[in-house]
Amino acid sequence: MRLFVWRWLAVSSLVLAAFAARAETRPQYGGTLRIATRDVLTSLDPSQEPSHLSTQANIMKLVFETMVTVDQRGRAQPGLAVSWKASTDNRECTLRLRSGIRFHDGIPLTAEIAAASLQTANPSWHVTAEGDSIVIDLQNSDPDLPTELALPRNAIAKRDANSVPAGTGPFRVADWQARRRLLLTANEDYWGGRPFLDSIEIEMDESLRDQLLAFESGKADIIEVAPEQEQRVPFERQALHSSLPMELLTIVFTRDAQSPNEKLLRQALALSIDRTSIGNVLLQGAAQPTGSLLPNWMTGYAFVFSNQSDLAQARRLRDQIQSIPSWTLSYDGGDPLLRLIAERISLNAQDAGLSVRPTSTINADLQLIRISLDSTDPWIALEGLATIAGLPAPAMQNNTVENLYSAEQSLLATERIIPLFHLPIVYAISPAVKNSTLQKDGTWNLADVWLENKP
Repeated sequence: MRLFVWRWLAVSSLVLAAFAARAETRPQYGGTLRIATRDVLTSLDPSQEPSHLSTQANIMKLVFETMVTVDQRGRAQPGLAVSWKASTDNRECTLRLRSGIRFHDGIPLTAEIAAASLQTANPSWHVTAEGDSIVIDLQNSDPDLPTELALPRNAIAKRDANSVPAGTGPFRVADWQARRRLLLTANEDYWGGRPFLDSIEIEMDESLRDQLLAFESGKADIIEVAPEQEQRVPFERQALHSSLPMELLTIVFTRDAQSPNEKLLRQALALSIDRTSIGNVLLQGAAQPTGSLLPNWMTGYAFVFSNQSDLAQARRLRDQIQSIPSWTLSYDGGDPLLRLIAERISLNAQDAGLSVRPTSTINADLQLIRISLDSTDPWIALEGLATIAGLPAPAMQNNTVENLYSAEQSLLATERIIPLFHLPIVYAISPAVKNSTLQKDGTWNLADVWLENKP
């Protein structure tokens, strides 16, 4: 009898332990997720905010939704549209709306509202409503249109005068202080099911140092980490999440070259920059030196564009020019790393006989900037990058690697841009945050996140 009792107690203990383990990992409703970011949003209208900010994509998908979404393999999936059909020449696309969708203010989503939203974001399109569908007519063929509809700027928003645009997403805007703070609360009537979190609080314009202090003190659950600091951060490695290289660090000239001589000087500057040294010393090996606009994982041909410095050739090009201008190179004054890189570029240029003066002022001849690629589709990423850098729109041709290479080569031939590095997007996440999945493009699906034992 005693043996039976002991066996029963042992089995009971195992069962209770199993239930306890399941209870610890079972999703919980409630709590506030706190996020800190360096980025600054001046508007919550998805058609107005620049898409080169990685934070924008994360925030917009919480409040607004797109007609089409993209999965981890870059394939178009249903969103607010349950189906779509393109014409044989890819100049027209018809999308049928999902039924039963309401905006945060209770107004039903209609084809007329969806068409007006897309028309606002894309003035060159002709978008009309037909029953429960919308029809998009384009001036030129665009086989990537379904994927392009997944961009944050193409999110469907209902715009009213003097108010924040209403969305259909899993969270609604509770408090909005432009450039400073955004508070989102759960959409109880969300068509995809109520999110686990009660709210998400986003603090903007926070330096990386302040973010780290907030993380260590438990005041932030998700923060940004500079890629070059990934090996130095003082917390567990499992807290770090990295995307594929989705950010381009580049020099952009603010105007076209005015003469062949000026183009030669720009070529000399590109050849003078020692990417290897900058990458190893300042970026701690966390960045991929590049001579291409798009990363190699996206195209497979980035290695074709040389990223090696050639000081001797840079000097030969410089010696062909009698009058050497003094260029100013601007950088974000709030980013200490960009200041160091700008100073190193200035020294490299000096070795080639060029004059480049770093400055934190806005008006300059050159800009040292970070550009977050807004899509994993190479054509869409290249087009978005060109827009942000002020370059001509790449010629959209047949979807072949050869045509993509030719389009990128044409943009580089303008001598308006000097690619330097491709970097990943890195975040640190609190152990209390569960079911957090960083997509390869650096975006989160925070609608499925829950907090463990945290108010």
